[in-house]
Amino acid sequence: MNIGYARCSTDHQDCAGQVDQLKATGCEKVYAEKISGTVSERRALARAIADLGPGDCFIVTNLDRLARSLKDLLVTLDRVAKAGAGFKVLDTPALDTTSPYGQLLLNVLGSLAQLERSLILSRTSEGRRRAKAKGVVFGRKHSLTRFQQVEALARRENGERLRDIAKSYGVSHSTISRLGAQDEII
Repeated sequence: MNIGYARCSTDHQDCAGQVDQLKATGCEKVYAEKISGTVSERRALARAIADLGPGDCFIVTNLDRLARSLKDLLVTLDRVAKAGAGFKVLDTPALDTTSPYGQLLLNVLGSLAQLERSLILSRTSEGRRRAKAKGVVFGRKHSLTRFQQVEALARRENGERLRDIAKSYGVSHSTISRLGAQDEII
């Protein structure tokens, strides 16, 4: 079975042209919605993919109607593949996973996405390393000053309840309970 998906972004747009094109291509079912492509939770898209079975084909008119980023596209195509279905884009015949050439092209896209993820990780890791070398401290700022931490520890050692100590500083009791380790005092 061929299942189509049509999407337009605004109320001023109409999916009718996409729906007609998908039906003319032989889609037995067409799911359409008016929602921004940046929204990842799209109900009609989820229903269309849930309706797919082995041997079915998921069809869109244009790639930008399905995904706004390569990551979104690959996630969606993975869901389609897990359903055992193929994928076609009407305006880009090369993106047809029912053909060997289309599978090759999508594998190349996936490899490029993986390369980009690796490069991003490498750049951010290098940036963190340089920042640490310059003395930049990462993470949230401490809720309590050094003086407050020492004072809270002393109050705790004198038997005062954690909740009472925490309330006086405007923090949670777990913040006070974590002060036991010497390396946490700034």
